[in-house]
Amino acid sequence: MIGRIFRVIRTPVTLIVLLAALVYAAYWGYTNVIAPVPPPPPTPCVQQTLPKGQLASSQVSVKVFNGGNSRGLAANVSRSLRGKGFKVSGTANTIEKIDETVIVGAGENDPEVQLTKRFFKGATVRADGRADHSVDVLVGNKYGGFNKSAKTTLAVESGTVCLPAPETVSASPTPA
Repeated sequence: MIGRIFRVIRTPVTLIVLLAALVYAAYWGYTNVIAPVPPPPPTPCVQQTLPKGQLASSQVSVKVFNGGNSRGLAANVSRSLRGKGFKVSGTANTIEKIDETVIVGAGENDPEVQLTKRFFKGATVRADGRADHSVDVLVGNKYGGFNKSAKTTLAVESGTVCLPAPETVSASPTPA
């Protein structure tokens, strides 16, 4: 008797389970098709030998972000950095509200971060472990000013430094 009942309900239960699996697969597929494409991972930095053991500002890739209320502050800072030879790959606003100037890079003691920091009065450094060793400058409401007299080179003991590959510098910055 139990075997007969099992045989009778086996087919409808199997069809219901298969239908549920099909509905779940369709939902999963649909949500993955309409999901935005994730950005490509950053290209790791490239080890470069420095002429005379000096890192020059022209070798450093910088993005400038305005985290304050002053319109055009990031553009003004970008112009100043370009005037000192930095490769400014973009300017934009950031969602993060900033008071003091913050220099963001792979590590606090990395040469590209230290060289960039020299140009900003009262700047703090934030390390985020980025793979490409580019530098972000976040300026805000209490921007301390630009140090025009800072040296555009920095002595590096090892004589080599890891910097972004030339093709990894993008024209559209992403907010920090």
